[in-house]
Amino acid sequence: MVKRPGGRGATPGDGDPGGCRIIIDPEFRVGEVDPRLFGSFIEHLGRAVYTGIYEPDHPDADDQGFRRDVLGLVRQLGVPIVRYPGGNFVSAYDWLDGVGPRDARPKRLDLAWHTLETNQVGTDDFCEWARRAGTEVMMAANLGTAGVDSARNLVEYCNHPGGSRYSDLRIANGRTEPHAIKTWCLGNEMDGPWQVGHKNAAEYGALASNAAKAMKAVDRTIELIACGSSGAQMSTYGTWETTVLDHCYDDVDYLSLHTYFFPSSDDPGSFLAQNVEMDDFIRSVASMCDTVRARKRSKKRVHLSFDEWNVWRMTDGDFAVMGGEDWPEAPPLYEQPYTLEDAVAVGLMAITLLRNADRVKIGCLAQLVNTIAPITTVAGGPAHRQTIFYPYLHVSRYGRGTALDVQVRSPHYECAKFGAVPLLDAVAVNDEEHDSLTLFAVNRSIGAMLPVEGDVRGVPGYQVLEHLVLEHEDRLAQNTAEHPDTVVPHRLGDAALAGGRLTASLPPLSWNVIRMARG
Repeated sequence: MVKRPGGRGATPGDGDPGGCRIIIDPEFRVGEVDPRLFGSFIEHLGRAVYTGIYEPDHPDADDQGFRRDVLGLVRQLGVPIVRYPGGNFVSAYDWLDGVGPRDARPKRLDLAWHTLETNQVGTDDFCEWARRAGTEVMMAANLGTAGVDSARNLVEYCNHPGGSRYSDLRIANGRTEPHAIKTWCLGNEMDGPWQVGHKNAAEYGALASNAAKAMKAVDRTIELIACGSSGAQMSTYGTWETTVLDHCYDDVDYLSLHTYFFPSSDDPGSFLAQNVEMDDFIRSVASMCDTVRARKRSKKRVHLSFDEWNVWRMTDGDFAVMGGEDWPEAPPLYEQPYTLEDAVAVGLMAITLLRNADRVKIGCLAQLVNTIAPITTVAGGPAHRQTIFYPYLHVSRYGRGTALDVQVRSPHYECAKFGAVPLLDAVAVNDEEHDSLTLFAVNRSIGAMLPVEGDVRGVPGYQVLEHLVLEHEDRLAQNTAEHPDTVVPHRLGDAALAGGRLTASLPPLSWNVIRMARG
């Protein structure tokens, strides 16, 4: 759902901002970081699938038509789980269209994105791609035009070993072993009037409960995600969550949240502060879950799945494609290049997810390839890393362990939408298994370096391994196919640690990763 930030605001950090103080201590625990927190999302939208992950005529395609260059970049990111096949797409999708011999699969009109779906990639194909990418699948079931039968049959097809109608169909299609998918979405954004098969909260809650019971009857080991609000701006926000959970609290394991940041060229201060609202969104939804839990006197705690989040850039061309009279196959949609400023915003969103790791257990950067994605491909040509690739890579690689509540004292700036906002935002992760500590920090100031002094006496004997910095003199600098390395991280940060005292200079508008371990 689109909501563009409006109003003008001051550029954050004009002039000398002064210094910041932080305290990092392993005793200030938020919670364990679930390995699925930094997952991603591939929907049948734009070129995410076709000429994204799948391009059989590409010179670097493998024996199944998957692009090896894209697989390599996904493996570099270490993506733990990928949501599929939607998104809005799933609400009118018949999963049976995408299995069996490719030459027998029907073409269908995709009502979500006004395109033609060829079904050359479906359930079995995507599960095979995920295996090759080293990731798990988060499967979404259609609760828009379909319902209980379709959902439980899909679980049987994917997870049952054999000897039943749909498991035998999978075997006949050449997949002897079950896909063993653990995590399932009960539809997508069913609160949204734009959704095919949109329902009110009571209708959806009852359907989600019935579908969940049937799906778990087929495989009692699976975990289920019910649809929360599509965003905090929805008119039904709040009542949607409590009504849905009144129906299905006992049947589900997670409630979903979605949010996107929309850049504003005339108010970068508010754009860079949107994770303040994201923090509040998470805490509010968690409290709604706990309200229903208390009312039901339940011992079970429903956690959160933030399974759509990113910066979303839109153009008139995108709306023209979806508003046209033809039905194109896999047209480019939402492929505007990301800027340094966008990458910093993605880093801020990742900080928010880690700061709420006690309740947010699953997260999906939306999306993974081409469409609002960290990876972009040229059909028949190369793939490259967008600016947002790097903060996502860093939190995926170093954000494992126990999230810590970093105590921050920072100068503030004023913005139109949120008022006073700190220039420094930070979180830390303690990896006890590898005896290391990582600080993720953003300097929101566009014009000034931010000196930071930290107390880390809680980890005696640690020293700085490296200080990674993502920065550029032009906040709107981009990576493109022609210039793929315009914005890349460097290891020239000046962080130092001695006697439990951390010092660092954070460049203007920068994403920083300070890695520490015992010397």
